[in-house]
Amino acid sequence: MPYRPKSTLEQWRILQAVVDAGGYSQAADLLNKSQSSLNHAVAKLQNQLGVELLQVIGRKAFLTEAGDVMLRRSRILTQQIEDLELLAASIDMGWEPEIRIAVELVYPKEFLYQALAQFHPLSRGSRIQIIDTVITGTTEVILEGKADLVIAATGVIPRGYLGEPICVAHLIPVIGAAHALAQHKQLDLDELSQHLQIVIRDTASKPMEGPGGWLKAEQRWTVSNFYEAIEIIKSGIGFCWLPEHLVKNLIAEGVLRRLPLTQSSERLAPMSLLTPKEEKLGPGSRQLRQLILAIHGKTGSPL
Repeated sequence: MPYRPKSTLEQWRILQAVVDAGGYSQAADLLNKSQSSLNHAVAKLQNQLGVELLQVIGRKAFLTEAGDVMLRRSRILTQQIEDLELLAASIDMGWEPEIRIAVELVYPKEFLYQALAQFHPLSRGSRIQIIDTVITGTTEVILEGKADLVIAATGVIPRGYLGEPICVAHLIPVIGAAHALAQHKQLDLDELSQHLQIVIRDTASKPMEGPGGWLKAEQRWTVSNFYEAIEIIKSGIGFCWLPEHLVKNLIAEGVLRRLPLTQSSERLAPMSLLTPKEEKLGPGSRQLRQLILAIHGKTGSPL
């Protein structure tokens, strides 16, 4: 037999109102209902559950120990119902139930997190999915329309798509303090090519030859993200081109060292925000796009 609830949401909302208002009389004024109807609703709820939830002392209603526990759980339930109904209304208005954001790994995500913090109270229950992409994996996401918003390295944006420049990521060659090269005052690329390089895996299903940076080292280990690369090079194994914002504190602490290359001492990765399918962009995605642009000091010109 399917489960049949003994109580209703309205009964729980009435109980919450009585507690929050401090009594039946105050709650009746708040809800524009008669005091007797509230007394009846709470009494029926307690009888149906077989648990005493409220005790009336004088003119005030006080929660019992069991009532306090159940009231807290009921607030979660009623909030979930409100969120569900709001989501249904938002979908009916064209507001997306989910917003997908593809982000190139070199992008400083603290900017995105600031925008998301501002977006959260406006989100109407929309889920957010953040997809990490690398090199031609970013191109693939754009071409296949797998995300609503894409933060991409400008160099991998395919023909026919335009993005709004938002910032420039700096990648620098880094080693661990225990690496043999840590004592060198100068180093050329030919010598560097003889050492193990840690590289980040392209996220495309079929990686293509493209702007993947300096990959001349004979020995390479491939990892899925920069944090894995950092842990490896911290142990004194290999070198890696890493976003400066991820490693500047570790360099300042002496855990990592920046390689003193005689040329190409850093790579610049201009970043852009674009929408692969502008015509299908929903209101939530448009709102989030404006917030990301504003974080970067942009006015929100069309992408």
